[in-house]
Amino acid sequence: MDHPLEVTLGAAPAPSVSSTDVSAKPIRNIVLVHGAFADGTGWRGVYDELTGRGYKVSVVQNPLTSFEDDVAATRRVLARQDGPVILVGHSYGGSIITEAGEDPNVAGLVYVAAFAPEIGYSTLDQYAQIPPPPNFQPDVQPDGFAFLNHSTFKAGFAGDTSEADGGFLRDSQVPIAMKALEAKVTVAAWRSKPCWYVVATEDGAIAPELLRSTAERIGATTTEVAGSHVLFLTQPKAVADVIEQAAQGAAR
Repeated sequence: MDHPLEVTLGAAPAPSVSSTDVSAKPIRNIVLVHGAFADGTGWRGVYDELTGRGYKVSVVQNPLTSFEDDVAATRRVLARQDGPVILVGHSYGGSIITEAGEDPNVAGLVYVAAFAPEIGYSTLDQYAQIPPPPNFQPDVQPDGFAFLNHSTFKAGFAGDTSEADGGFLRDSQVPIAMKALEAKVTVAAWRSKPCWYVVATEDGAIAPELLRSTAERIGATTTEVAGSHVLFLTQPKAVADVIEQAAQGAAR
């Protein structure tokens, strides 16, 4: 696929917003939330794209010690914004923005190859529908934190990176507390905020079929991009384009 293909999935359209809602104001603030086994530096390409277009971009650094800690880290960054925000989450970061996105300054949500649990469901509960691909293999340590398996890391997580970049991601991965992936969300911001979704068509961590069904379930405007689970790193322009669409669409 040479270019992203935008399609709208699901019977329910994205929620409309009133003229008094924060999303009626010009949206220039973007907050990026990373997922498990990584940190916020992977957003650098998307950050450069968006700041080059005049957006104010903030990157959350999740501790990955618990779901509550990660939501708190995101809320801490949201509190620093000076107006309406587009909140973006990758992978497990989608669960975080599902919870934290209820913030009144959040005008829209962008899910990038991400989970979007229903109220009362966890990140790991999403795999009950469609299991992860075979190369996605977390190694849980005795203390309850997990790394991704060394030998299958690139195939399962970063298949379209170079050997050097894939190796660096593997060797610098940030372990996540399994309890964070098992925590149930208490709100579902995608029920009340307009949503956009990026499907990674070559995802080795979350089956593309699960990504598509998630996008359909939340009624998101969906763009498919040829890329691995870390397409925010390997396809930053395509991801930034969707975020800009969200900033413009939520403002309308």
